[in-house]
Amino acid sequence: MMETSARLLRLLSLLQMRREWASADLAERLGVAVRTVRRDVERLRGIGYPIDATPGVAGGYRLGPGASMPPLLLDDEEAVAVAVGLRTAAGGSITGIEETSVRALAKLQQVLPSRLRRRVETLQAYTVPVTAGGGPTTDPDVLTAIAAACRDHEQLRFDYRDHDGTETIRRVEPHRLVHRGRRWYLLAWDVERGDWRTFRADRITPRIPTGPRFVPREMPDADVADLVSRGIDTATWVYRARIRLHAPADHAQSRLPAAVTVEPVDDETCIITAGSDNWQMLAVYLSMLDADFDVLDPPEFADHLRQIAARLLRAADATGKAGESAPT
Repeated sequence: MMETSARLLRLLSLLQMRREWASADLAERLGVAVRTVRRDVERLRGIGYPIDATPGVAGGYRLGPGASMPPLLLDDEEAVAVAVGLRTAAGGSITGIEETSVRALAKLQQVLPSRLRRRVETLQAYTVPVTAGGGPTTDPDVLTAIAAACRDHEQLRFDYRDHDGTETIRRVEPHRLVHRGRRWYLLAWDVERGDWRTFRADRITPRIPTGPRFVPREMPDADVADLVSRGIDTATWVYRARIRLHAPADHAQSRLPAAVTVEPVDDETCIITAGSDNWQMLAVYLSMLDADFDVLDPPEFADHLRQIAARLLRAADATGKAGESAPT
């Protein structure tokens, strides 16, 4: 059994990980009886941690906001400094710590007293950062709201603006926030569309309060970052085509971007689904595969290939004739 002081720290860590815990679940995690959990909760309350309790057999505990900062070895000035620093880091000014900053900021804001929260918001409102480089920025409040919904497994409703300016209302089961470059993305299960979707966080305006709780779904791909990257790359495709490639699937996968899907047909054939901003670029990619292929869809791409083929044949014929007439 853990020593009391170590157990209290473990209990506090568990309460910060999830919005609400059943007494039995906490007891199981800590390896103690439920009555010991109750005594430890009282000890944490005694040193200033605001822990709410739900009565009854299935009752539980949750860490809530209090009238003063819990004793985290931070005074008010230090707490404000940490919150401002985390909000700044979450904006992407310090490369490599953005995701960690959002998680830490979500934990801190959960227990930050209202008087200190107002000081942080005031300081942020009247501070104008000068950042290097361009690109969109995301409100840290939006990031922390999304992170909290991911942590608590709560549905999220928000207004969303697509890349073409179309605005829609979406209802999702949020899974993870992913940072790539200077942009933030939300990976979530779109309830209406019944599929996984990737959303730009700077185009999201959350609707509060959040929706009902949900049971997290199993991911189709264990690598969240890779799944989001493929979604980002394919979202910008203007033209798409299905191609039967007369080459093994391994041959195609080793020569095509990760966003292109490759479906094996047999040992010598595969079907690929690829796209690009224009037909010309897609034709260049396919020509680099050094393999025969058939266009399955759409017919417009086949027409474009015929035009390219005719142009190349004319160039080859002209080159031969020019060589014959050149002076020796």
